[in-house]
Amino acid sequence: MERFINPFSDMGFKRIFGQEATKDLLIDFLNDLLEGEKTVTDITFLDKEILPDFNEFRGAIYDIYCVNESGEHFIVEMQNGYQTYFRERALFYLSHIITRQGRPGGDWHFDVKAVYGVFFMNFCLDDIPHKLRTDVILADRETHEQFSDKLRFIFIELPYFHKREDECNTNFDKWIYTLKNMETLKTIPFKDRKKVFKKLEKTVDLASMTPEERDRYEESIKVYRDYVNTIEDTSHRSWRKGRMEGRAEGHREGRAEGHREGRVEGKIEMARNMKAEGLPLTLISKVSGLSVEEIEKLS
Repeated sequence: MERFINPFSDMGFKRIFGQEATKDLLIDFLNDLLEGEKTVTDITFLDKEILPDFNEFRGAIYDIYCVNESGEHFIVEMQNGYQTYFRERALFYLSHIITRQGRPGGDWHFDVKAVYGVFFMNFCLDDIPHKLRTDVILADRETHEQFSDKLRFIFIELPYFHKREDECNTNFDKWIYTLKNMETLKTIPFKDRKKVFKKLEKTVDLASMTPEERDRYEESIKVYRDYVNTIEDTSHRSWRKGRMEGRAEGHREGRAEGHREGRVEGKIEMARNMKAEGLPLTLISKVSGLSVEEIEKLS
């Protein structure tokens, strides 16, 4: 039986990184992530739901949204399933925060604070080098010199992390190893070298939850596992269908089409199931990548 929470469920992720009582865990992670670049000493959590400026536009709902002591913005997201337009979604999220910094009147001189997007992913992005961490900045194409430090994307593709405990040399490695293996661990490692991990162990211990918290966590786990199983099952079935059709039209095209169909069908089926369970449409939208309007039409 598991001793610790699943950090990739919605409640598990926010219990670790999204609470005022445990914000020192997020501060420590950000400092390890940005080691050698900057030091975050404090953060303030902000409203995770940003409404659109106009009714016909789309707003944004973040997992975790905060600013540091210098006014720099941080979005921290956990995404468990593949989304076709995930990079575009990340760009939209960060750009949204950039534009909302504008102030009316002539006294504002584009004093924009930097926006960082940190995206944990339990899947792999297409068409980029296969590695754990991808840092995206605004830079000159020819010289590679940084053009602006106001926009920064950090994609963490968890399937590419394969280190054993004794191979984790950096503090960032220690965080990723612990998060990726948390549900199977009997004790949180590295506590003798990272004091904050003692607090992490208490925070993620299932025995530390109240009965009400445990009920909410179990519901969060159910949503997470249903989502993962639905995506995997539907993607596999559609891949097989595409593969069979592809034998007549070309193996490569059939396989690619099968994967695409599987991802779309999986999202729709998962959203339909979540809606039937009575979950909030905004949560379903965030998990599935479908718009609230699309979800409302599902039956």
